[in-house]
Amino acid sequence: MSRKSFKYRIYLTNGQRRILEQQLEECRWTYNEVLAERKRAYEERGETLRRYDTQAMLPVWKRVRPTLKLVHSQVLQNVCVRVDLAFKAFFRRVKEGAQAVGFPRFKGFGRYDSITYPQYGNGAELDGERLILSKVGAVHVVLHRPVEGTPKTVTLTRSRTGKWYVSFSCAVKAKPLPPTDAVVGVDVGLASFATLSHGEEIENPRFYRRDEADLKRVQKLKDAAKHAQQWHEHRRHKKALAHIHERIADRRANFAHQESRKLVDRYQVIVCEDLAPMEMGRSRGMRKSIVDVAWIQFIEMTVAKAEEAGRRVILVNPRNTTKMCSTCGEIVPKKLSERVHTCPHCGLVLGRDQNAALNILQRGLQSLRLSHDECGAAHSEAQVL
Repeated sequence: MSRKSFKYRIYLTNGQRRILEQQLEECRWTYNEVLAERKRAYEERGETLRRYDTQAMLPVWKRVRPTLKLVHSQVLQNVCVRVDLAFKAFFRRVKEGAQAVGFPRFKGFGRYDSITYPQYGNGAELDGERLILSKVGAVHVVLHRPVEGTPKTVTLTRSRTGKWYVSFSCAVKAKPLPPTDAVVGVDVGLASFATLSHGEEIENPRFYRRDEADLKRVQKLKDAAKHAQQWHEHRRHKKALAHIHERIADRRANFAHQESRKLVDRYQVIVCEDLAPMEMGRSRGMRKSIVDVAWIQFIEMTVAKAEEAGRRVILVNPRNTTKMCSTCGEIVPKKLSERVHTCPHCGLVLGRDQNAALNILQRGLQSLRLSHDECGAAHSEAQVL
């Protein structure tokens, strides 16, 4: 069994919208209070509060702040879980020696945008095309595809433009595709979104760049309205700006879904780079282009789809995959502007990105063989013992 999320648009009445927005604010207050309590306990008493310690404070807070009773009890408990996860991620980054460890921060007004019911059927349950929510009522859901498997959790999310969505996290049985011998290496880039080891290229859609002029125009109008203290116009342009960003994000996610599905349907083994994208470009323009292509999102979707389909995704270290000759293994330095790999040692002439994709594929297959050899050696050793 694996987990799979199903996301749908929901439509609220004005009354339901007010209730949910109030619940978000109560959850935001709880998040900040939990964070403050954990911070205070450590600074004043050297004590580290755990998730269950903070969850035990909720009944006391409800007596002091009766509006917390407007929120389902398990939703409030999930807020404590979120703070706990934020601290765990912080300590993990500290342990790894990351440059930006990112201590958990307090949430400002309007900056808490989702609530989670950790047990399906306890506070949130689907009834046909209606979502029955505790303390809210029946909410209309646009079920553009059926919910598969067994729902486990329900999450309501408010987008930056004020739209509401529901996501069901479900336990689903794997649906393996027929096995194939096809393997592929994938080199992601900026000139093309990705180049496959057999030479096929996936075009870079450049969604952000296509809408960048609109973003700059609306941003200027927003800044001008703020400078003139025309707050109604400022809010209007701010919402328009959010709509453009949301449109870009939706197109980018849809593109990543489609291309990752094509790869998983065609190949048994897919080898990709293990990326740290923000370290790949130092200039502002380069960073914007890297964020625009959203390689990490594409790779994560490929991994998720492959797991369900019985395929294999291998992530390899991308170091020197562009410089190394895929035929003889010699290092051939080249500038970023050089789009053709020409090896002075063996004479190979090949597209720069395809050469990198071949190197990525070779590393992935090598790691696969090594893991098989290790498993075989361990099995033999176990038989001897």
